[in-house]
Amino acid sequence: MAINYKSVFDIIGPIMIGPSSSHTAGAVAIGKAAHDIFQGRPTTITVHYYESFAETHLGHGTDYAIISGVLGFAPDDPRVPDAVEIAQKQGITIELIASAEPSPVNHPNTAVVEVSNAHRTIEVTGVSIGGGTIEIRGLKFNGYTVTPEGPLPFVLAIPKANETVESLKTKLLAMSEINMQKRYTSENAAILYEFDLDSRLHSQQIEQLRQETECLIYI
Repeated sequence: MAINYKSVFDIIGPIMIGPSSSHTAGAVAIGKAAHDIFQGRPTTITVHYYESFAETHLGHGTDYAIISGVLGFAPDDPRVPDAVEIAQKQGITIELIASAEPSPVNHPNTAVVEVSNAHRTIEVTGVSIGGGTIEIRGLKFNGYTVTPEGPLPFVLAIPKANETVESLKTKLLAMSEINMQKRYTSENAAILYEFDLDSRLHSQQIEQLRQETECLIYI
């Protein structure tokens, strides 16, 4: 039977996506995190659902919500309910897998989103904790395996060769309190830092940091 991804959206309008903020609005945010990390045009999007997400992803619009986030759509973008069809028309292969296994991060609303093209593959493990709020529990990209422990927002950064991590941290502290700092080493021994922030950054602050780092991802 064909699934009408627009049905719920047509009933409730564009202000809120789907009947559940956890399963739809939160799902957009998980997809958007994958979009921000991938930073390119994908050819394949694979989503593994667990527990509650696995049971209800069709009825609650989780499928089009996650795909719309991966495509970079805002939550109130009128294209959101058509995201699966739009992605397929762009030649993107989509695979949606409802797993019978328990969540790998012990949360009922878990999605593992893998985004890839011929050049790279990234993986984002996100959970929707209610009210459209999410946590990112795991990231795999560019040879790094990142395991954030706190709520959003956070910054992943590689300082420029002439910058120290303490210099970068000083710049961040002028913008927000830092709740946690972690250090990761990639497969080729490059160093990446995670800074969990107390408050969200403005776009100008993000651009300032981006100009002073080799790599910066803000989620």
